Amino acid sequence: MQVTIISGGTFGIGKAISIDLAKRGHHVVAFGLDAPQLSSVAEHGARDLVAELESLGLSGDVLEADVSDARDVQRVIAHAMQNYGRIDALVNNAAIGPLGTVLQTPEEVWDRVLDVNLKGTYLCSQAVLPHMINQGGGAIVNVGSGAGWGKPNMAAYSASKGGMYALTMSMAYDHFNDRVRVNLVIPGGGGIITGMSIGRRMAKPDSPLRQLTGTAAGRPASPEDIAKGVAFLLSPDAEVISGTVLDVGSFALQGGPIPRAAST
Repeated sequence: MQVTIISGGTFGIGKAISIDLAKRGHHVVAFGLDAPQLSSVAEHGARDLVAELESLGLSGDVLEADVSDARDVQRVIAHAMQNYGRIDALVNNAAIGPLGTVLQTPEEVWDRVLDVNLKGTYLCSQAVLPHMINQGGGAIVNVGSGAGWGKPNMAAYSASKGGMYALTMSMAYDHFNDRVRVNLVIPGGGGIITGMSIGRRMAKPDSPLRQLTGTAAGRPASPEDIAKGVAFLLSPDAEVISGTVLDVGSFALQGGPIPRAAST
């Protein structure tokens, strides 16, 4: 059974990833914080994830831990190693994303965004890589954003996700010969509901909603769509793929998504 750790794995996209991987036979070790975080309304995720796994006849380990705290991260890794003796995969999903330009972003907000989104990815990867290398390989999937190529009013979030892209590619190079694959998934396609997206909407309730096609399927992407992309990159079907961006967001990394076609 593949042992997979998922940061931010108790709400939104992370929760969908945890459930999807559990259905596919992974032993999931999901962690996150139960109290609402900066720009997010996500809370009580651990309780809800446990309940949903049980309702589906599935199991997994659900822990409360702060991805930006090295001691918390080490505690999660130690739990996995003590209970299962190996770590096959890591999904770096935990993120916060308050809106704002550089001029509108206080230093403490900038620091917190970078700590969770980028430092958290670094801490989790640093903690699992020695175990993956010792066991002969593994897979890491980082959950990025189209904002990593720059988007308006998202200065800190864009900076963190741009850094995640660069970190992903650096790790893919550095651990190529260790047989540790490192890839990046880009969510998008409009309409994905997460604690962060709800929090942004609540912060600016008067902002206009863009009319978007969403995806080539003619609908918005869902957290479950992102989970399927992650599952593929962790699977044996992707054993030769590393240093790749999988865009599950209909051109999110190229400035998309695409506007709706004009009515005739």
